[in-house]
Amino acid sequence: MLFDIRGRRRHVVRVVYAILALLMGASLFLVVGPFNIGNLVGSSGSTNASQALNEQAKRIELKLRTEPDNEDLLTALTRTRIAAGNALTEVSPETGAKILAPEGQQEFEQAAATWDRYLEQANSVSASVAPLMASAFFTLAETSSGFEEVVANIDEAAATQNLAAEARPTVNSLSTLAIYEYYAGNFEAGDEAAKKAAAKAPKAEAKEVKKKIAQWRPRAKSFQQQKQEFAEQEKKQGKEALKNPFSGLGGVGE
Repeated sequence: MLFDIRGRRRHVVRVVYAILALLMGASLFLVVGPFNIGNLVGSSGSTNASQALNEQAKRIELKLRTEPDNEDLLTALTRTRIAAGNALTEVSPETGAKILAPEGQQEFEQAAATWDRYLEQANSVSASVAPLMASAFFTLAETSSGFEEVVANIDEAAATQNLAAEARPTVNSLSTLAIYEYYAGNFEAGDEAAKKAAAKAPKAEAKEVKKKIAQWRPRAKSFQQQKQEFAEQEKKQGKEALKNPFSGLGGVGE
């Protein structure tokens, strides 16, 4: 990706990279971090794996034609689409940035659409699928095609993880929620989730849990500041749209 670094544009590029670094850092923390949050994002998979999962999704969709309100089928389809998207997600060894193939983005978007259908009729939220969907939204934030999409997907990640934490309030789910809420700009809600996460942890680990979550609050503050700066620069540019801060870096969006 080549940038025009003359004049104001040089400052914009610096902001773009700052936003990427702040958000990517949270993503890496949630995947490998100290709370053993688990395989929310999933490991890189092969094209064959994604194709097999896509075929499985199509079979579920056929069943849904005759049972459109079947909650089990809707959650199964959501989970399968997320798995297919994960199989098409890689991490750049040079930058650590996620590389999501266009087909992978489509899988996540289809998962989100199915998840919305499920939420419209579900009496209770699936505690196992909700965190997977939240993570998928966070991946979409890193690979969105526009700045507004980045913000919208982070908001979706926080809202969906909130459902996950309500369904199964554990140290992991609440810790993840706190960080997502911080990055969504909901600091009071993030603090509350962090407090609950520490309360759920064994006494010997509570302080460490609180400390580890707390380190993401100032980073999220910086992220909010960078977002505002980026938005102001985008506004100044008028119709000359700025590229997504996660597009074209480390192969993302190529």
